Amino acid sequence: MAASQIKTVAGLIQKINMDSEDTTMNTKPEILTIKRFCLLLLSFGAMSVFAEDAPVRTLFTNVHVFDGVHEERIENANVLIEDNLIAAVSSEPIESSGATVIDAGGRTMIPGLTDMHWHMALAELPMETIMFGGDAYEVGIRMAHAAPRTLMRGFTTVRDMGGNTFSLKKLIDAGEVVGPRILPAGPMMSQTGGHFDYRLPNQVPDRAGLIDYWGRVGMNAIADGVPAVRQRAREAFMLGATQLKIAGGGGVASTYDPIDVRQYSFDEMQAAVDVAESYNSYVGAHIFTDDAVQMAVKAGVKSIEHGMLIGEDTLELMKENDVWLSIQPILNDEDADEFPNPESNRKFAEVTKGTDAIYRLAKEKGVKIAFGTDLFMSKEAAAKQGKFLAKLSRWFTPYEALKMATSDNAELMELSGPRHPYKEGPLGVIQEGAYADLILVDGNPLEDLNLVSDAEANFDLIMKDGKIYKNRLQ
Repeated sequence: MAASQIKTVAGLIQKINMDSEDTTMNTKPEILTIKRFCLLLLSFGAMSVFAEDAPVRTLFTNVHVFDGVHEERIENANVLIEDNLIAAVSSEPIESSGATVIDAGGRTMIPGLTDMHWHMALAELPMETIMFGGDAYEVGIRMAHAAPRTLMRGFTTVRDMGGNTFSLKKLIDAGEVVGPRILPAGPMMSQTGGHFDYRLPNQVPDRAGLIDYWGRVGMNAIADGVPAVRQRAREAFMLGATQLKIAGGGGVASTYDPIDVRQYSFDEMQAAVDVAESYNSYVGAHIFTDDAVQMAVKAGVKSIEHGMLIGEDTLELMKENDVWLSIQPILNDEDADEFPNPESNRKFAEVTKGTDAIYRLAKEKGVKIAFGTDLFMSKEAAAKQGKFLAKLSRWFTPYEALKMATSDNAELMELSGPRHPYKEGPLGVIQEGAYADLILVDGNPLEDLNLVSDAEANFDLIMKDGKIYKNRLQ
């Protein structure tokens, strides 16, 4: 019963009392029945309004908190969740009336992890689906299955850097599909023959000017020339993009583009940036090499995706222009990708030679570094998301790595400005007013980063938006 309805019933009781000037009327059975019925309605109505207005409260006790920002944990803390936000974090007792109390047993609470280079539509999609005859229905089914697995690895938010994930995001936000928060880039933009051109050779030249299948279903967008780039960029924002993703240089998995190729002209890059800025957002660009990155930075690109082969001068230019290095800890090790195309395997070896040096140099130069994985086209590879976070220990302390995967990544997401879909509270931190995205770890990942590599074994509780999706404590 709504508050207005309660007011109406209360008014009816008052009217009965006023109209019954003869006190004997108040004792008549029919009058008493009406009044009792109204009082019953009033009672249940008040209870329902109270239930609707009262927040759902969860109180965590006996927990050590890494807040996503500070190196020292908040020891022996209490954390109160109200609905989907963190209401209080304190080493002092917190009033817990009406709350579900969870004794964390001395575990470490960390913010939900984030991945700044994820492809929800491609994460578990076999490569042959894209290259040889798959369709959008298969993509949709596979990513709906992949989404809950991503969340259960502790990744509560991903910045999706290419693919049609708009409907998946909508259904996750509505609670109809389980999965992480998604900041979607939408169709991956590429020049003809660029990193996201998935056409077969027998489809070229395209004399009819037709959009290829993957372009028609919003997975990619081939655009040549400033007018086409503007149109495709505007279409991406029309569909709900939070940022744009373009290919500014050659790629590993793609067929037609050597790594050294610079893709898109300065004017074309600037056109994409201009559209993004008109939407108060930004452009992220897939690039590995110096000349392409330098041109992208001068065009206004704010996030360089990959960048394994750039040098000191380019990093200094990036720092001067406040540009992020969104790099992934991809090495030619036991987790190396295997491609059906021998040329892609050669390019993978070339690119990963630079991974170690660029992490060290970027850290030395003070360039802003984001954590992401870019694991795709394999269910087995996607399952290593946490393992790739643990690989950061090669270059960073556990604190630096966890801060990167939480509050630092959240800072990068803020570049989406008003296009950022999750503005009720901050992400990537455990503090009052922040989203209740958190993990209870059996151990201290600030001492042993390898704990994050096996979520199934070490994450005892996973909460997103105030809702518990995994709980081994009860």
